[in-house]
Amino acid sequence: MASILTSLGRTVFAGFVLLLLILLALGANFSAPELPFVFRWLHVMCSIMWIGLLWYFNFVQIPSMPKIPDEQKPAIGKVIAPAALFWFRWAALFTVLTGIILAALNGYIHQAFTLQPPFRAIGLGMWIALLMAFNVWFIIWPNQKRALGIVAVEADVKAKSARVAMLTSRINTLLSIPMLFLMVAQSWSRVWLVVIS
Repeated sequence: MASILTSLGRTVFAGFVLLLLILLALGANFSAPELPFVFRWLHVMCSIMWIGLLWYFNFVQIPSMPKIPDEQKPAIGKVIAPAALFWFRWAALFTVLTGIILAALNGYIHQAFTLQPPFRAIGLGMWIALLMAFNVWFIIWPNQKRALGIVAVEADVKAKSARVAMLTSRINTLLSIPMLFLMVAQSWSRVWLVVIS
């Protein structure tokens, strides 16, 4: 077991094997699964990584940085933060892509993006998620590259970039709360329609 758990790749593979065993134990029918279900599952997995890392940055890393001695900060800035930002930005992209594919497969993409009545909750959630993903790729990441020294800049630009990245990350944290509610509220559509009408 230790040989599985010491490798992230083997751990993830073992998670899929465990899922397969659980499905077999539950007597799952292994005919081809419906694509919307597969994309919903992928969408949820990607979004957990994206929002989990967003909240890690805002609830753990950013508040902890002032408490870390200067000689230890390079470990965060040169190793941990770049790795976390890699998974963060790709999880954001794949969350958006799987969400759009899911909406298309379920036949409500146009209704959601145009905020038509039965799809306002999911549509608004999708627009917020798109804004958040834009922030990740086009504001947070370019500024973090400067702040972390991945791209060489003057000290004042580095400091300003760190602040812009942090504030944009806080905006995304703020937006994540209504976005997550709106995504879940869509499946609660009858009650939700009463609330918004």
